[in-house]
Parts: sequence; C-alpha cells; structure tokens
Amino acid sequence: MRTTEIGATLVSASRAKASGRRDEAERLWRSVLDDEPANPVALNALGTLALEQRGFAEAADLFARAAAADPAAPPIWLNLARAHRFAGNDEAERQSLLRVLGIDQLNLTALIRIAELHERRGEEALANQRWAAVVAIGGQVENPAPELAERLAHARAYVADKGRRFGEEMDAGLAGARAAIDPADRRRFDACVDHLLGRRSIYLNQCAGVHFPFLPADEYFDIRHFPWLAQIEAKTSVIRAELEAFLRNGAPGFAPYVAFDSGTPESKWTKLDHSLDWSACHLWRFGKRDDAICRHFPETAAAIAALPLADMPNRAPTAFFSLLRPGAHIPPHTGVSNTRAIIHLPLIVPPGCGFRVGGETREWVEGKAFAFDDTIEHEAWNNSDQLRAVLIFDTWNPHLTEIERGLLQSYFTVADANNLNPHNDIAD
Repeated sequence: MRTTEIGATLVSASRAKASGRRDEAERLWRSVLDDEPANPVALNALGTLALEQRGFAEAADLFARAAAADPAAPPIWLNLARAHRFAGNDEAERQSLLRVLGIDQLNLTALIRIAELHERRGEEALANQRWAAVVAIGGQVENPAPELAERLAHARAYVADKGRRFGEEMDAGLAGARAAIDPADRRRFDACVDHLLGRRSIYLNQCAGVHFPFLPADEYFDIRHFPWLAQIEAKTSVIRAELEAFLRNGAPGFAPYVAFDSGTPESKWTKLDHSLDWSACHLWRFGKRDDAICRHFPETAAAIAALPLADMPNRAPTAFFSLLRPGAHIPPHTGVSNTRAIIHLPLIVPPGCGFRVGGETREWVEGKAFAFDDTIEHEAWNNSDQLRAVLIFDTWNPHLTEIERGLLQSYFTVADANNLNPHNDIAD
C-alpha cells in the first residue's frame, strides 16, 4: 500500500471500531502491518484490542513494537505500562512509566500511575514524592473529571497522612533536644520545622508606610525584650475597673475604628465601616495625649505614660481601648510601619476569642500582655456572646537601635517642617 492508502485504511479501521465492527477493524489494522510491519498506529490499536480481550502478553508485545517504532509518543508507553500492570509485571510497568516521564515530567497520567505503583508496592517514600507531584500539577486542572477528581483527592489524603506521620516521628525524635531548651529560645527553630513539615506558613512584613529594612520579621516579639511589661500587667485590675466604669456611663469616647469617607469602594472592611462592632477610645493618638479622655482614666494614663512608648513626632505614641462586640471579626490585614511593636494588654476576654499573627494563633489571657509586629498579617475574632476589651499601645521595635530611633525622629521632624508628611497615618 502507498502512504495515502495506509492513511485511508487506518481511518477506515478507526471508524469500524467506533461503530462496533471490531473484527473488520482488526482486519484492516493487520492489513496495514502486512505492508508496514512497524506502523505504530496499527500496532498500538491492535494492542488495545488485545488488552480488551485480556491478552496481556500479546498486548505488551504489540505496544512494545509500537513504542520501538515511535519512542517519543507518551500514549504508547502509557498503554505498554498498562499492559504490564495487568500482567503483574511491576518492574516493566515502572520502566515504561519512566520512559513517559523522561519525555514529559509533567505528564499527569504517568505520575498518577507511577504513584499508584509505588503505593501498591509499599514504597512509601517514592509514593509520597510522586503523589506530591500529582497534587501540585493536578491542582492546576480546572473542573477535573470525576475519575481524576477522585485520584487527586486520594493524592492529597496520602500526602497529608504521610506528612502527619513524619511530623509525629520528627516531634518524637526532637523531644529530647527540645526538652532542655526554653520554648522562647527555640521558637524560631520550631517555626522553621513546622514550615518544613507543611504545618505553617512564613509571613513577611507588608508595610503601607515606613518599612525599615533588615529588621527581623517576628510575628510575636520575645517578651524578654520588654521587661517593663510587668509594671503595666500589675495595673490590669485598676485599668479594667476604670474602663468598666466608663462603659457604664455610656462610653462617650468610643467610635468605630474603621470609618472611611463616603464613596469608598467596597472591601473586606465594608462590614466594619462606621460600625461599633469594632470600636476604639484613644488616650493618645498621632503622638498627642487626649487630656479630656485621660481624665476618665487617670490610673491608666499614668501607667501608660510611665512606659517607654514609641516617640515619633505627629505619629506615635498611640494608646487606646479596643472593643470587639460578640460575633465580630477583624479580617486579615497588615499595618503601616515595622518600626513599632504593638502591645496588647487583655482586660475583658470571654471564651471564644482569638488572635492570629502570621502562622501563630493565641488566645488573649486577661492581664497577660504580649507584643507583635502588626505589619505581619493578623486578624482577631470574638465568637462569644460577650464584649471583648483590650488596651493597645505602641513601643519601639526592639530591634531598632537608639541611634536608629533618633534618626527616625529627626527624619519626621525635617519632613513635617517642609510639609513633607507622606507617613502621617503611621499610628492608624
């Protein structure tokens, strides 16, 4: 047969097979082989017929001949791998699948088949590696067919289970080394391990204003940077009493924390915009003390004034009471400048309240202060049926030197004197 005749015969054979005329299709494909014994299309088609009849050895022979004739065709190698799989020849199946991946490392079908092979053989490490690749590549498929969706779900479950088991074994293996070390001293190492194990993400600073370079992006600062926190913690009961008295008298100084100008496009803040679900009463704002408000909180104001607060002209310190109503949620967001550390002193904390900074979630404990970097993504919620109240104020980022703090103060003094004030919202 001429090349054009072979092509026409192959088309006729495919049509016959599609119409259910199997014998006619087989006859036509074999007639092609009579003239062209190494025709990969005919060999592959006849191999598929043999596979349908459970003639695994014959199918494997036909697919092998087709692959030899067209070694760069992944579908033929996949068919050969399937024939070997049905025949129970694991090693031959493995080699066929590796040939596919040698042509295309992203071939999802080959990755699934070889992952199944490793899992079937109990080769956990190799199976986990291949299933992880399936998860990564398969996740890019939009609206996967039901069969593929089931395989992707299995891949995710397999990888998650092996990750959990590895994490448990790692925790057990490190228990001795960790036991002798203060949790504060191994906090960064623990975060590193958790990231390696897929148990947490690493978050970086996102500053809307002043981004001071080369400072550690620390979610929660080591409390040992702030030995003076003990003196404000000791005032918790007095501060709470002043706040409760103010609330009983109508809380005239509280206003919505989020208050955009009219016409502002909708955003994640829309639900809280001009809402008292999250409200604040400022004792200091943009570096200026509100004497009228502070008269209602004499003990609180005195306690705050005695602390080493952030001091930036027209920007800091800031100190305020923050109220979060039942059911309210402050969405994930980032602050303005990493030159500050934000202090929370919890005053009224019903069960069901939480606070996340980066990859670590904490519950507020009344009277127990902590410091965090608000330019790392954070959020807060009150899932209780009661009010949550926290005293919030800012101090210098402990990683800034005294020289750097002084230079920042000089910068803003010069900027303001020349009407250059691009960071006047640093205290927000």
